[in-house]
Amino acid sequence: MTSKRFLFTSESVTEGHPDKVCDQISDAILDEFLTKDPQSRVAAETTATTGMVLVCGEITSNCYVDIPHVVRHTVRNIGYEGTSGGGFDFNTCAVLTSIDEQSVDIAGGVNKALEARSNNADTSASETENIGAGDQGIMFGFACDETPELMPLPISLAHKLAYRLARVRKEGILKYLRPDGKSQVTVEYVDGKPSRIDTILISTQHAPEINGISDNSKIQMIINEDLRKYVIDYVFESESIKPDSDTKILINPSGRFVVGGPQGDSGLTGRKIIVDTYGGYSRHGGGAFSGKDPTKVDRSAAYAARYVAKNIVAAGLASKCEIELAYAIGVAEPVSIFVDTFGTGKISDDEISNLVRANFDLRPAAIIKDFDLRNLPAKNGGKFYQKLAAYGHFGRTDIELPWEKLDKADCLKKALAGCALC
Repeated sequence: MTSKRFLFTSESVTEGHPDKVCDQISDAILDEFLTKDPQSRVAAETTATTGMVLVCGEITSNCYVDIPHVVRHTVRNIGYEGTSGGGFDFNTCAVLTSIDEQSVDIAGGVNKALEARSNNADTSASETENIGAGDQGIMFGFACDETPELMPLPISLAHKLAYRLARVRKEGILKYLRPDGKSQVTVEYVDGKPSRIDTILISTQHAPEINGISDNSKIQMIINEDLRKYVIDYVFESESIKPDSDTKILINPSGRFVVGGPQGDSGLTGRKIIVDTYGGYSRHGGGAFSGKDPTKVDRSAAYAARYVAKNIVAAGLASKCEIELAYAIGVAEPVSIFVDTFGTGKISDDEISNLVRANFDLRPAAIIKDFDLRNLPAKNGGKFYQKLAAYGHFGRTDIELPWEKLDKADCLKKALAGCALC
């Protein structure tokens, strides 16, 4: 029987990428509001271009946040400061704001769910019973056994390369690097399993001169050698699948990358949703995460869906699992739950769906409570969601994330043995 082979590619971007700059600003604003008032309703959108950052959206809160200060502090921490910013500077860029309050029509459905209104529920009833979804929409969660963190290998490697690229810049190992950068990894699969690394691509912004050298061909040779040694070799040293003699390694294939960041390309919150999730390996419902408080199911339900899928794979019920959740605005219970194990399930997908309904409370307020989503910024020194806004929201090992825990796995394992569930 002939083996089935295919190539799959995922990309990541550094925190200095213009879209990621905007994601981090939006989430830094969210962090600040939730730290001061955990009940804040936030939908902050950011766009950045040459010399300017614009923050707009809807925010309702009992506290004041100096948004321009948050913007400048975030941009500075990313690395856009003075000449090292490559033409974009935290201190001189204009910061514009256009903020309204959340629509009272939306707030009404969120504050008290349709189920509670239909049952004439008392407003003193538990929050879990009362809160409705902040919008309609579909959210996907995914897990597979390709990596220890139960993420697809291509996006896992792409994130590690992008993260390392930022570290060697910030730690001064490669001082000529500037904040903007991208990574991309192509993995060859055989019969559905990762087999080898086919292509590694890194594009990084850099200074126009390195150690007094201005000749671009020599500059690119230095960058190529340094990134192979300090980024690629470093990342793959601990990986079980490593580049081989046939692996294609492309570094700055455009030939030069001096102009970058918001000066080189405008940025926008929510334009890297595939980077934020599973690198295209799983389906996506279309909703972005950054700048949204936990009542927005685009964010909270996507986290819950990952939690469900990861526990199913960790329990051995399947080696690959995708969960789709769908919500209606103002309604607490999901309107649908769909499970797909792509033929890898040890029991049927219908049986797994029943296990999900029996073991996971997927109402928005229950998700918020179980993951403590409103209080995470305050518990993490005022910075939590901003840390997620680059290098992915799932499979992180550098941040403790409640939706990555495996506390339901042992309970789900009982289904394989035919035992009573928890």
